[in-house]
Amino acid sequence: MRALSRAFAALAAVGVTAAGVATLTTTPALAAPGTVVISQVYGGGGNSGAPFANDFVELFNRSAAPVSLEGWSVQYGSATGTGTFGANLVPLSGTLAPGQYHLLQLAGGATGAALPAPDGTGTVNMSGSAGKVVLARSADGLACNGGSVPCTPEQTALIADLVGYGTANYAEGAAAPGLSNGTAGLRKDHGCADTDVNAADIEAAAPAPRNRATAPAPCGDAEPTPTPTVTATPTATPTVTPTATPSPTPTTAPCETPATHQIAEVQGSGDASPLAGRTVRVEGVVTADFQETNQLSGFFLQDPTPDADPATSEGLFAFARSSFKDVKVGDRVLVTGRAVEFNGWTELSPVTAVDVCGTGRIAPVRQSLPRPEGATFERVENMLVTFPEPLTVSDHYNLARYGEINLSSEGRIYQPTDRPGVSAALNARRTLLVDDGSGAENPPVVPHTDPRAVRLGDTTLGVTGVMGYGFGKYRLQPTEPVQFLRTNPRLPKPFPVLGNVRVASFNTLNWFTTLGSRGANTAEEQQRQLAKLVAALKGMDADVVGLMEVENNGQTAVQALVDALNAEVGAGTYAALAHPYPGTDVIHVAMIYKPARVRPVGAAQSSTDPVFRRPPLIQTFRRPQGGQSFTVLVNHFKSKGCDEDATGADADAGDGQSCYNGERVRQAQATLGLIDSLDLPGPLVLGDLNAYGEEDPIDTLEAGGLTSVTKRFVPAPLRYSYLFEGQVGELDHALVGRELLKRVTGATIWHINSDEARALDYNTEYNPPGLYRPDAFRSSDHDPVVIGLTLPGGRR
Repeated sequence: MRALSRAFAALAAVGVTAAGVATLTTTPALAAPGTVVISQVYGGGGNSGAPFANDFVELFNRSAAPVSLEGWSVQYGSATGTGTFGANLVPLSGTLAPGQYHLLQLAGGATGAALPAPDGTGTVNMSGSAGKVVLARSADGLACNGGSVPCTPEQTALIADLVGYGTANYAEGAAAPGLSNGTAGLRKDHGCADTDVNAADIEAAAPAPRNRATAPAPCGDAEPTPTPTVTATPTATPTVTPTATPSPTPTTAPCETPATHQIAEVQGSGDASPLAGRTVRVEGVVTADFQETNQLSGFFLQDPTPDADPATSEGLFAFARSSFKDVKVGDRVLVTGRAVEFNGWTELSPVTAVDVCGTGRIAPVRQSLPRPEGATFERVENMLVTFPEPLTVSDHYNLARYGEINLSSEGRIYQPTDRPGVSAALNARRTLLVDDGSGAENPPVVPHTDPRAVRLGDTTLGVTGVMGYGFGKYRLQPTEPVQFLRTNPRLPKPFPVLGNVRVASFNTLNWFTTLGSRGANTAEEQQRQLAKLVAALKGMDADVVGLMEVENNGQTAVQALVDALNAEVGAGTYAALAHPYPGTDVIHVAMIYKPARVRPVGAAQSSTDPVFRRPPLIQTFRRPQGGQSFTVLVNHFKSKGCDEDATGADADAGDGQSCYNGERVRQAQATLGLIDSLDLPGPLVLGDLNAYGEEDPIDTLEAGGLTSVTKRFVPAPLRYSYLFEGQVGELDHALVGRELLKRVTGATIWHINSDEARALDYNTEYNPPGLYRPDAFRSSDHDPVVIGLTLPGGRR
């Protein structure tokens, strides 16, 4: 199976929600990706006229090496329904020898014969006519279905093979034929066929289940040719082993065999090669070498004598692994191979001959950002390029997982709905994705972390590399080290907000005392998480803190946090309020405070209005000396994530506010209603409102008489608290009523999380141990907000 097509990769990216992509536990492939395929699907088992009593899925190892299935799974989705693959999952185990089959018995009925002895069983009930089956390199369910719930790049990276049949809306190329109670979908050539088009590879025929006891039927001595797949990294790379014997040692005769085409002819002036499918011989100079198997398994070459057409690229990627190890940067080479479009990437695959015939030099082509409107990097695809201008680090979400960062011209990238004058189209044209030339997932050494992990806002004075392509994006593969200027230093404490009372808001990113739920998975992780949360709270030094994403288990989780914090700052320094109505969600909002600094006035309050999935926590405070009181309303509005329930006003309207905007507006209206109905003095609404600064929920609160203190006191370049899809914005807010506004002396957002790489958090699964520190940085994914108040009754 190939990686996503360019168009589908773009579509899949839309499926990522503001709540973030769910982390899937992956198992690294033990053989080349795509070596195991779905060789047969049958969903008519047990039905009228069925020859067999059970549905089944058959797998086949088409490679020349054993492949472990440990940690893998088969998952099923209906042809066009809204359910996700993860709802119908069967785990796999064992190792498949070359040419060996694996029979997975599924749900059945009363009609038909028993299957041969299955190698695994499950209860999935497949459709006999249309559906879609994925073979996943994960034991966890994929929260997507490729149709109504598009699969994200991270999810598709886990798909080893896909078969859509009948009316399926997700398939490799065109879907395989529709099936019946009497027919199965069989992969041609006893399982070896794989052109990456289900309609061409799968035929409808009488079901013929094969298991591990069936005589092995290897596809040949070499690895299948070609069978690129969705790899476990978004640097899409084909996995083809050359079938011909190369001649890496230069000789006179091979170098006298001339090129048949210029590289520009292979590239053509459009997105796709006009020579796709044809064997060509081209000449060029090697500009980058990534031939190791944990890299891109090939090298880049470029024609030193470009043609006169600026629309044609002069570079190519040659998929040529260890068989051509003599190749190095600066070699003048003649390369023979088949021109292909691999996931939108023009390249040679397989390569059958590489002849080194001298040396040469290629100067990088100067590029600049933003790209002109309507322009892409197609005209420099596979070429050596340089961006000499200053570029700012604007995204590092996939730094530790895939070695990727985004750089942008003209400073940071902000969410279009967070502030006026921001264009999503211009954001895209200002952005450059920089990869690491590697196919490794979760590498033991994370790039750009020595001597300090790169932060958003850091700057590089220029990058040079070759312009590759994969997973729907052009990606620069550096050929020179990327050097960063630390232009965004860490602040050990928030900017001063003055006043005699400090109030803060902090999303804890799932502080759970229950292991293996939504927070830490092990006791070690829990202690690492707790140490970071305590360091963050200690640094805020606030008198009242509203907390989000705390486990909803009574006082257990919040009290554990208070106990650990008091162990650092002094016994009795903080106390936790009891939530009178925490709701039924697994997380709830909480509030802690310093009894010596503020005193609760009356009992804590909440709301039973069902509009609040996570009911607010409301408490009025006054300084011990008396004087003006103020009321903190801690809220955590509905997330932006889309699902089948997001309909009507809650559906994604395409305006950048994502799903459930209508519900968040209703929650904002209900919050204003609580202020009025409870006659709350000095209201201060704070929390993760899951709405950016210029979205409808914030407009609703402002129209209701509240003022954003971060908009008033935090400079626009620093007014952000969350990073999503390479754009920062303010999801965490603090808004006050008119009377309390007179008492606000300052507000700040302490950038300890959104600017920091995920590899620095408490998790141990993939993060290199040397990167962890028990400090405040990357204690969560949201930045805390701190507000200063000057209330009558003395100075702080």
